[in-house]
Amino acid sequence: MTEHKQPDDELTFIDDDSGTLASPASQGPAWRILIVDDDPDVHTTTLLALRKTQILNRPLTFLHTYSGSQTRELLQHEKNIAVILLDVVMETEDSGLRLVKTIRDDFGMEDTRIILRTGQPGYAPEIDAIRDYDINDYKTKSELTRNKLFTTLTSAIRSYEQIRTINASRRGLDIIVHASAELMALHGIRNFAAGVITQIAALLGLPPEGLICAQEGGRDENPEDSLQVIAAAGRYADLINQPLASIDNPAIASSIKRCLAKRHSLFDGTGTTLFFQGSAHHDVAAYVESTVALSDIDRRLLEVFCSNIAVGFDNAALFSKLHSFAYYDQLSRLPNRNHFIAHIDHSLASPRRADKVLALLDIDHFAETNDALGHQFGDRMLQAVASRLKSGLGAHVVVARVAGDTFGLLGPSVELTPSNLLGLFQEPFVIDGQELMTSVTCGLLRLSEAEGDGGEALKDVNIALKRAKQRSRGEVNYFNHEMSVEIQERVKLLQALRQAFDNERLFLVYQPQVDLVTGKAIGVEALIRWRGEDGKFIAPDRFIPLAEHSGLIVSIGEWVLRVACHYQAKLTQQGFGHIRMAVNVAVPQFRHPRFPFVLRRAIQDSGVDPSKIELEITESMAMEEADFLLQTLDKLKETGISVAVDDFGTGFSSLSYLQKLSVDRLKIDRAFVNEITDSRRGAQIPEMVIQLGRRLGLQIIAEGVEDKAQADTLIGLGCQEAQGFYYARPMEPDPLLDWLKANR
Repeated sequence: MTEHKQPDDELTFIDDDSGTLASPASQGPAWRILIVDDDPDVHTTTLLALRKTQILNRPLTFLHTYSGSQTRELLQHEKNIAVILLDVVMETEDSGLRLVKTIRDDFGMEDTRIILRTGQPGYAPEIDAIRDYDINDYKTKSELTRNKLFTTLTSAIRSYEQIRTINASRRGLDIIVHASAELMALHGIRNFAAGVITQIAALLGLPPEGLICAQEGGRDENPEDSLQVIAAAGRYADLINQPLASIDNPAIASSIKRCLAKRHSLFDGTGTTLFFQGSAHHDVAAYVESTVALSDIDRRLLEVFCSNIAVGFDNAALFSKLHSFAYYDQLSRLPNRNHFIAHIDHSLASPRRADKVLALLDIDHFAETNDALGHQFGDRMLQAVASRLKSGLGAHVVVARVAGDTFGLLGPSVELTPSNLLGLFQEPFVIDGQELMTSVTCGLLRLSEAEGDGGEALKDVNIALKRAKQRSRGEVNYFNHEMSVEIQERVKLLQALRQAFDNERLFLVYQPQVDLVTGKAIGVEALIRWRGEDGKFIAPDRFIPLAEHSGLIVSIGEWVLRVACHYQAKLTQQGFGHIRMAVNVAVPQFRHPRFPFVLRRAIQDSGVDPSKIELEITESMAMEEADFLLQTLDKLKETGISVAVDDFGTGFSSLSYLQKLSVDRLKIDRAFVNEITDSRRGAQIPEMVIQLGRRLGLQIIAEGVEDKAQADTLIGLGCQEAQGFYYARPMEPDPLLDWLKANR
């Protein structure tokens, strides 16, 4: 229904005595006022009344609609309307009131202030309208003088601005909280910085165009030297990882330097430069391009954002440092073992894996150099080797430090050849003014032959390296699958040995030792045997080295010693108290701190005469552990035991050490006994050992005597004792007792 105009409906403005409503020069964009009225005169007179008027130092701009439908269409695309002057009666007597609901509910314009104007209050009583509809003021057209209209609009606009500020702050804080949560999930200083650019742009409603610089050194350093672009987006993306000097826009570079120097954010110029206060060594500045001036609320929000995010830069820097510790060797600055395995995994997944080689390189005799010249010298040597590998092998080869003096290499097979690797060490290293030549031993693996993941490949190439070390230092050795099979068999054998020991499938046999002149038994040697679950014997030369290498020999050796002592006590009870019991002692067993206690405890528990117990140590142990033996043997011999040197003649004994060691007997190795009757030359070493023993006052026993000719030759050379198949094979306890009785 169209409203019928009465004479008093016409909108006229009574002149007030208050003068002009104009304000000082404008300080912001115009307030947008929407006039909704079906009477064109209302639009005209309202414009005349408010011409050249400013409210809160900002001008007014007007939008016009003449019906509810026109208003709905306009609001589809027009936003940021501060005030709507709304007529009640247009198409129908309540179309204005119904439009209020549309404005609030459908368009979500909660900030906009609505002033209801009517010429006939009866159509919409003031109390009912304010109670039932979300309007902010109610005026009859007749009461709106020019000054009252100005006052009403000023109150409405002030309310609009306050609500907008509160809502913007709330929305901005929500964005900051959300942005902070997203940023904290980004690990690493560069990822975090890139996320900050995106979040600042989102906060301001701008596209992500900007960059972030970090001051890498201390604050006292020249920013020109220490500033680095750590993140960039949009048109600045090419500047990432570049120094500040590479920024070709002087205004941006100047703004960043001023921001860091003044240590607060800057909002001048064509962009926004934000300051993030970091730890003592890491201040950060972010430049974001913005073409419009920021409002006070935007500035305050950005300051809150900066304060909230600054700690994130410190956390991200800490994460980067932890990442560096986790994946990089701190001495050489090379990737460490974990990072190197990741590189291997990546190469194994590549279609070009067949063209690549994995290598482990070990510095020969590094431990000796480190001990002789000091750890600082050793560290510089490692750094020098790392530098030479990096420069000598080029960018296509990954160089890593995977252990103390072991470097990992991964790259094209044409680069990682034996000649190239060994060639890198043909020139001396100059360290602390000293020239030092060093060699390396290498293990190599063609990735085409690798099976499993990076960890498996590294294990295989380590097998090749160990094989190369066993052959000779300075060697290069390629991995093959036979090596892996052998290792697997050794592991299985060791597991079976542990089970056999736990399940008491190991046992001792005893081989008699006789006086060469009389042929009478004077002793026995305790020998360990292992019968598998299938009834077959596993040779001692297969499982004893495994036991020694794994440390299992300590437990096995203790068991052997106790069993041997108890059996000697049993022999004594059977009338063979003169029989000496020889027990082999391995290096790990002898060096174990509990060994003296184990020996005394075995003697005490068995009640054996300690003078009938003889410990056999190898010649290599006697020489390699000479200083330790000098200190230990005297204490062991206080228990009354005797000591023999086994396999004598196979090593390079120092006579001065031999003279000092408290040993009682030398045992000629079977390898020399086997050749003793072949020629005069074959008897020379046994003869020398016998003469040496005589001069040092030591007894001599030969092992491995297989026939009468060998025995006769040994007698002729003056050897006192022997053992071997010629006299008796190793026997279990009961058969041995029968043999001793038969040969009494």
